[in-house]
This record gives sequence, structure tokens and C-alpha cells, in this order.
Amino acid sequence: MIKEVSEAARNPTLPRLAVIIACFNYADYVEDAIRSVLDQNCKDCELIVVDDGSTDGSWDVIKRHPVSAYRIDNCGQRAACFFGMTKTQAPFVLFLDADDALCPGSLATILAKLDDRVAKLQFPLLRTDRNGLIIGEPVPKLGAFRDTGALAQSVLRNGTYVSPPTSGNVFRRDLSAILKGATYDRAVDGILLFAAPFFGDVVSLSTPLGRYRVHDRNDSGLGRPLDAQILRREIARFVNRMDHLRHVLEPLGKARELVAADETQFFLERSFYLAVAEGRRVRPTTLWRLVKKIGASDNLLKTKLVMTIFLFLTAVLPNRQARRGLSYRLDAGKRSMSGLLRALF
Repeated sequence: MIKEVSEAARNPTLPRLAVIIACFNYADYVEDAIRSVLDQNCKDCELIVVDDGSTDGSWDVIKRHPVSAYRIDNCGQRAACFFGMTKTQAPFVLFLDADDALCPGSLATILAKLDDRVAKLQFPLLRTDRNGLIIGEPVPKLGAFRDTGALAQSVLRNGTYVSPPTSGNVFRRDLSAILKGATYDRAVDGILLFAAPFFGDVVSLSTPLGRYRVHDRNDSGLGRPLDAQILRREIARFVNRMDHLRHVLEPLGKARELVAADETQFFLERSFYLAVAEGRRVRPTTLWRLVKKIGASDNLLKTKLVMTIFLFLTAVLPNRQARRGLSYRLDAGKRSMSGLLRALF
């Protein structure tokens, strides 16, 4: 139910891109997100802000800006973003997290790469601390390419491919409609990412066009200690997403080709981490299956070796050391082999 509405005058011509910000209790950050869009003065883009039942003054911050803004009862990021999508007819949508921001000039760069065959456009994000200072390399490392099928095969084999967090993606509108059926998920960056390669081309840019803020309230768990509850939630979310993806792929005749969730590297890796987080010994079968998956991946040989050595050490060391090493590996800051060894030993 909509409680309040504050709408700015809309451009009479249909914009090609809508940026939708769903905000829940991010009064400290949402102004940066809004200004990062408005300051680009992009006439072919519109901004829609949805306050998802905030209680911290976010709505007061949002109302200070000339944007189409809506305040709704709290329903979670996915539903709030879907609500925002119903308020635009733009053929492409970028869901910008309220604690993130876009880089200057990014909208013009994005729009120049979009055409009707593009299902998704992706770009890396600069990691910053809560104050906006850069703390590490862009995530993830992406090459510049236009994919017409290889990523779909990766999803069928592995259930995943390298993709940025929410704010580093632009989706075609018809693909975004899948969100309505993702009732198992409060986040918006699940099913869309992995269904996209089956709906059209995926354009990947190597230049960071946004900023990903790392702080203690990130839903992903970045910036937090190793957390078993978050890991259990990630595993359950992944299994549900794979079930949903299989349903989406049925009309395309691809459902039977999709790997089982518990046979993927993501599932096995998170199960490995969960055992450590809960103080349990990692099962040898889990370790072996995970190492085989890593060996069959497309990563560089050096990356495979480093990951395999790390997993074996984590599996055999006392739990306290294993937890320290794993926490270091999952940390959002700068990491090194020497730093990892110090964390382990």
C-alpha cells in the first residue's frame, strides 16, 4: 500500500534507461546514490526512488531531490524494485543499491552500448569504505566482450558465471519481469543475473562505472565476520534460485541441461565454508568434489592451485586457524598470499 507519493515532472519522451533505487534505512547513503545519477544530467535516463518503509529519515532525504519518489510499506528489495519498475516504461533498467553510487559519465557509456538484442550489460564496481574511500580492486575483474551464448553454457554447467553485484548490471525490461516470480528471494540480484544469457546478448565492460560501498550492513555479508547464518541463507537462496531458473528454462527446452544445485562449485564451496563457520570438520567427500569442480573450471592454473592449497589447509588446520584464514579470504579489503599465511598461522 502506497503511503505517500512525491513525483517530479517527467520527460515527455520515453527514456531508454530507468535507474531504480530501493532504499531501506539508508539515510546516511541514499543522497550520494541519488546525486550520482542526477548530476550526470542524462536526458535519456529517468530516476525512480522507492522508500521501502524506512524508519530512519530516508524519506526526508529523498524528498529533497527532484525525482519520482514513492513510499511503500516494507516488502524487501526485490518487491520494492519490482514496484519501481511498474512506474517506468523504459526498455532497460538499472537497480542501484541505495548505499552504492554511479561514476560520473557512466550513464552515457552505458546507453551507447545498449540495443534491442542486449539482455544484460555488466560492469565492475570500485569497492569503497563507508566514507567513500577506495579500499581495493574493482569487483569483479571483467573483460570487455559481447557474449552470444558462452555464458548460457556456463550457467547450464555451473549454475553461475562471473557477474557484478546488483549495482553493476543493466537489464532489459522483459527479462526484469521474471522478478515477480522470485517470491523466495528478498534480493534483486539473483535470478535475473543467471537467466539473462538465455534472453539475449550479455555486454561486458572492463571499466568500473560504479562504486560498491562496503560496511557492516551489507546484505551480502561483506565487511562482517564469518557468519554461519548468512552462509545458510546463501545456500538456501541458491537452491531456490536454481529451481526457479529450471522453471524459466523449460519453455526454452534447456531445463534438463541445467546442473543440479548440489553439484555446483558455489553450493560445495558455501557448504565447505559453513562447516568451518559452525566448527565442524569438512567432509572429505565435500572437499574432493569441490577440488574437482575447481580443477574443471575456466580459471587460470595458478588460481586453481592457490585455491586448492587454501582449501586443503583450511580443512586440516584447527578450527580457530581455519576460521581466521577463511575470514581473511572473504574480507573485502586488499589481500595477499603473505597476509593469508599470517591469518592461518
